[in-house]
Amino acid sequence: MVTEIGLIAASIAVSGCGIAAGYAEAHAIPAAIGAMAEKENFFGKGLLMCVVPESIAIFGLVTSLIIIFVV
Repeated sequence: MVTEIGLIAASIAVSGCGIAAGYAEAHAIPAAIGAMAEKENFFGKGLLMCVVPESIAIFGLVTSLIIIFVV
């Protein structure tokens, strides 16, 4: 049985990581697009710059699932 504190902790984990991922994407993706516009050989690095911030949100989701189902 999940307590209220566990649900609050899970919601903080998801919302905090979601906000952090959005902030990182808002700054990294325009920089990656600008770099790819100048030199097309930056496509792989630009794609990596777009994918890495999204993993932050996935880590928050995994953390919240661990909090809910394990703790």
